[in-house]
Amino acid sequence: MRTLDKNADLGLLILRVSIAGLMLFHGISKIFYGPGMIEQIVTGAGLPSFIAYGVYAGEVIAPLFILFGYATRVAALILAFNLVVATALVHTQQIFTLNDQGGWALELIGLYLFGALALVFTGGGKYALSHKYLWD
Repeated sequence: MRTLDKNADLGLLILRVSIAGLMLFHGISKIFYGPGMIEQIVTGAGLPSFIAYGVYAGEVIAPLFILFGYATRVAALILAFNLVVATALVHTQQIFTLNDQGGWALELIGLYLFGALALVFTGGGKYALSHKYLWD
């Protein structure tokens, strides 16, 4: 195996651990405090309140799958969808704005979203639990 291939797999592992590990903090917060705020936002947008519980799929289950490299592509797609919905419901007015430091106002969401999309296209790499299967 070429060095480049090994480095790419290590890079995918680092990407998986960073995206999933950091997103889990958001999910753990929802576990401890519930999705009440999300539920208010969802119902305020005219959607049924049960949709708020999808946050657990996007911020807890999908990141755990990504972290361990099991069905990484599907889990990353779920995470990306969760981020698009969050942006549409809460952050639409910030899409074309900058923060006080001159960075994009949604840079954190952007990093999560584009990192998840990268994993949708690459899969989890060699250091994933399901790296030999088609869905990873």
